[in-house]
Amino acid sequence: MANNRIKHYLFTGILSILPLALTFWIIIKLIKLFSNPGSQIVSFIFKDHIPQYIPELAGFILTLVFIYITGLLISNVFGKRIYSWIEKILLRIPVANIVYRTIKQITSHLSGSDRQAFKKVIFIEYPRKGIWTLSLVTGESKNANGELYYHIFVPTTPNPTSGYFLYISQKDTRATNMSIEEGMKIIISGGMLAPKTNVLDS
Repeated sequence: MANNRIKHYLFTGILSILPLALTFWIIIKLIKLFSNPGSQIVSFIFKDHIPQYIPELAGFILTLVFIYITGLLISNVFGKRIYSWIEKILLRIPVANIVYRTIKQITSHLSGSDRQAFKKVIFIEYPRKGIWTLSLVTGESKNANGELYYHIFVPTTPNPTSGYFLYISQKDTRATNMSIEEGMKIIISGGMLAPKTNVLDS
């Protein structure tokens, strides 16, 4: 009995600490990633005449300024042309083009403009009757008889950047009151963040 309690408390402690530890670790890694380019410049200029933490702090600020200026330049016509030219070169390089396309798909999906491409979250019976799959509506159309069809994207778990595109009759779907963000959380988490109730028993 005592051993079971010890295991329970240890397991509970790990589950409680893990999200905090991972969040802290990711933040530290991001700070180091962003501060490294600028800190190298600051260290080269001032050598060993300043405390160790100064280059990292100054480097982080310089890197953020660089990112801001890059975003500012790319937002205008001239900057977009330069970015497009660099992108075309990168897409011609083997292996690098695959990595770039994958990362670009992920970042595009996270951007506000791409999120608006999804209209609503629905359930469909897929891949067979009796099995319900969470899907995202991307558009609508009607057939010759005026029947409404949904254009849907069925994302894979846990990587929602790949999946299947399907046409399905609106009457063969189940509506949900989920937002796009809620639907994506469920898909990426493999259902661990799904609500306790759903519309499938109605």
